[in-house]
Amino acid sequence: MIIMLLAVAAVFASIIGYQAFVANMMQQFLASNARPPATVTAMQVERQMWLLQRSAVGTLRAVQGVNIRVEAAGVVKGIHFKSGDIVNKGKLLLELDNGEEKAQLKALQASRKLAEINYKRDREQLKIHAISQAQLDASRAELDNRKAQETKQLAMIAKKQIRAPFAGQLGVSRINLGQYLNVAEQIVSLQNTRSLYVDFNLPQKYIGEIAVGQVIHVYMQQGAAVSIAGKIASMDVIVDGSTRNILIEGLIDNVDGSLMSGMFVHVKINTGEAQSLLTVPQTSISYNAYGTTLFIANKESSDQLDKSPMDGKTQLVAQQRFVTTGSKRGDQVAIIKGLNEGDTVITSGQLKLKNGTPLIIDNTVLPANAAAPRPQEH
Repeated sequence: MIIMLLAVAAVFASIIGYQAFVANMMQQFLASNARPPATVTAMQVERQMWLLQRSAVGTLRAVQGVNIRVEAAGVVKGIHFKSGDIVNKGKLLLELDNGEEKAQLKALQASRKLAEINYKRDREQLKIHAISQAQLDASRAELDNRKAQETKQLAMIAKKQIRAPFAGQLGVSRINLGQYLNVAEQIVSLQNTRSLYVDFNLPQKYIGEIAVGQVIHVYMQQGAAVSIAGKIASMDVIVDGSTRNILIEGLIDNVDGSLMSGMFVHVKINTGEAQSLLTVPQTSISYNAYGTTLFIANKESSDQLDKSPMDGKTQLVAQQRFVTTGSKRGDQVAIIKGLNEGDTVITSGQLKLKNGTPLIIDNTVLPANAAAPRPQEH
């Protein structure tokens, strides 16, 4: 009997020992297959003062600019300018041959003088009733006609002399001495670029944010550090029906003459006073069909709260959050909702993350996070 009891006890002990062994092996297996940590970069969210701006691309246009053309056909007799000259208003630029017109003018002047003599004679004759009032009226009409023909001929001669309509700088000459020019043929471009208009468009939803007199900044290149300040001079009174954009005309100074009409520029418009906003690098944001998200680094247990989240240890886990983004500036984007100051945001490496993924933070190489990035020169 005792032997049987001992045998039964041995069997039960074997079963219990086997179950304990299996449980221990399962724990070791699960531990060896734990989720591996992901290496990411991260930063703590801070507030920054942002001056709200709208951006656009524009084209420079001279305040006064014209392609000078001839009003009458003829052969070039004299050229009184050189390419690139700076000229004053009224400066004689070009003369066309006007010999024939001047000869006709002399004939018309002679006819006008004869008409004046006849009119004076008839006026004296009328005083002694030698002629009728009708004959004097005819003499007066003839004199007026001769004067009008002379004035017309003087205008024709004036058209053979091309003068600068305003002060400015000439472009490249397109003519030569002896060349025959047709009516409306261009001879040179004249531009007054001491001030320049900046033509650009903004979507109609921003109409309420802009007004005449508002400050603008013009940049020759995207992200350039140096800008030229100006103001909004005027706004169109209609919105383009096809693009839903409104045309805006800015005005900037160009005293040093470094800018030229027709140049492509970048424009920024200040639309309000500076605001304190939470900002993160744009690389930290994921735009999805179900919403805009980012990952933050959370401490995984209460006994690790005294450890720094940036010391390279695996005491942090990823947590996904939905956020509402605002304006963008350079490499940064403002966060309106979903983030708190001091949160640690994952800035790169988030494609391999999901909720609960252990993290190793390595900030050896950080993504771009400049408010006004400048292109690298190679």
